[in-house]
Amino acid sequence: MKPLALHPDNPHYLFFRGKPTILITSGEHYGAVLNLDLNQTQYLDTLQKDGLNLTRTFSGIYCEPPGAFKIKGNTLAPAPGKLICPWARSTVAGYKNGGNKFDLDKWDDAYFARLKGFVAAAGQRGIVVEVVLFCPFYEDSMWLLSPLHPANNVNNTPQADRKEVWALQHDALTAIQDKMVHKFVEELRGFDNFYFEICNEPYFGGVTLEFQKHISETIADAEKTFPVKHLIAQNIANGKAKISAPNAAVSIFNFHYATPPDTVGMNYALNKVISDDETGFKGVADFTYRREAWNFILAGGGIFDNLDYSFSAGHETGDFQYPKDQPGGGSKAYRAQLRVLSEFMSGFDFIKMAPDSNSLKSVLPQGVSARVLSQPGKQYAIYIHGGKKAELKIELPAGEYAVRWINTLSGIGRTDELKHAGGEVSLLSPDYDEDIAVKIISK
Repeated sequence: MKPLALHPDNPHYLFFRGKPTILITSGEHYGAVLNLDLNQTQYLDTLQKDGLNLTRTFSGIYCEPPGAFKIKGNTLAPAPGKLICPWARSTVAGYKNGGNKFDLDKWDDAYFARLKGFVAAAGQRGIVVEVVLFCPFYEDSMWLLSPLHPANNVNNTPQADRKEVWALQHDALTAIQDKMVHKFVEELRGFDNFYFEICNEPYFGGVTLEFQKHISETIADAEKTFPVKHLIAQNIANGKAKISAPNAAVSIFNFHYATPPDTVGMNYALNKVISDDETGFKGVADFTYRREAWNFILAGGGIFDNLDYSFSAGHETGDFQYPKDQPGGGSKAYRAQLRVLSEFMSGFDFIKMAPDSNSLKSVLPQGVSARVLSQPGKQYAIYIHGGKKAELKIELPAGEYAVRWINTLSGIGRTDELKHAGGEVSLLSPDYDEDIAVKIISK
């Protein structure tokens, strides 16, 4: 099958296995391949059962020490001796987190078998994998765990500062990185259900734009003989930013913690997928992240990815009881709420829809907010939050409509019939606790 692609009729969305696709998930903290203690099959079974269709995984060139970012049960912090990465272990003892040092001249066949097994198993379940090649070293403690660090390999890699590693400053490191990219491209060439991200959060840790461009060109060069290429994503900013000089090789522009979702509108004219690629550092409340997801997708975003700390090694069903001071949330209940959003969007011909700031004329009472994605006159998706009951005044052409109010926690709704002579019409919502959605379809 052809790999995941931009939708030919509306490139703000994806095209996957013959269908227009929005990717929505709440997944583990990116260690499903590199952490040998994590049961991949059980984790992917959980995502499939919960109706989610994306997971994000790191390559293994970066990992974290226990306690990093105050995350308990961090899947990116494998136990001693449990890191697996693209390179084979040498016969020399001394890797900082247990086991022998790495030999950067030799690939670890077991690693690539695990990587391909994960992508294959995800594909069998209709799940797309974002393969993240690189990540900045936020602190020295992370650089000290990397196979590229000279203390962790037998290849005499440069004594580089952590902020120099992803900056094309050391030819020996760049050569290793390029070889790794070519290896990933070759190993994954037969899969349709993944895309590459160049580097996680490159706005930290000294990652340069030149490095990111170089890696995108390296991917393109490695795939130059492929009849169909895989998509490439670039992480742009935390929050929001306007992309002034987009990399032509990039099809998905990733943002983290995109609240409010202004970044979608700021970059909508690029005609590429805009992604809220990570969120989850705003406390443990479901509503915080549910509101972010609904707002982002109805702003025209094509991907939403929440960090779910209820996943950890030994808790691949997403039942880990993290402490209340965990930086983010996640749970079976929250994943069910994301499923409501996913099924809500699947009920539209969303390829024909776009952000709509004109149809909604007013929202009452004060303090209530609403966001509209629509194909004017045909279909309207509206998300409302704030207050306990809302009155919308919306302009609709003359006709008959089905108006369905959706509980964002349960997916249960009430359908009203509307015969309208044209112009403004007032719609009064049912009572709700924190938020509600409405679907308006022309008959």
